[in-house]
Amino acid sequence: MPAQVSVFIAPSLAGFIARPDGAIDWLNDANRRVPAGEDCGYQSFFDSVDTLVMGRHTFELVLSFDDWPYGDKPVVVLSSRPIAVPATLRASVTWSDEAPAALVARLSAAGAQRLYVDGGVTIQRFLAAGLIDDLTMTLIPVLLGEGRRLFGPLAGDVPLLLVGSRVFDFGFVQLNYRVLRDA
Repeated sequence: MPAQVSVFIAPSLAGFIARPDGAIDWLNDANRRVPAGEDCGYQSFFDSVDTLVMGRHTFELVLSFDDWPYGDKPVVVLSSRPIAVPATLRASVTWSDEAPAALVARLSAAGAQRLYVDGGVTIQRFLAAGLIDDLTMTLIPVLLGEGRRLFGPLAGDVPLLLVGSRVFDFGFVQLNYRVLRDA
């Protein structure tokens, strides 16, 4: 049985996940309003996944953080060319140039039950391949005039079913969707 493929991401209200240059300063600014101890369900979600799959740009951004946020959880970085993995992360981070379907099949065969897909282009590729099962989007109340879109052009409509929502006192709105198949 294929692993469940999930997205947990925080776009701006305009649907951007980064500025045109990849900066996420607006997200860091918004996170300063979040009360101590509140993670908008992230830790519970993170604990439910076996493996993270992200693109090279997301990986490079995360490497710029003060600390590696994923602990020892396996991370697969998708890139058309090999990436440099720091020695301290080689036990948990691998590189792949597989197509999304092949990667899901391989990770599922290895026992993965739930994958966390992160990064705009990577999410778009998995969505285009019909592999995303559910999306959790925490809308950040800021309108960016331009940037990197969470969703790019699609070959067709992707019907979704809202399965949950939550409004946070500090202005974030979280929407949980299941992707409907054969709708």
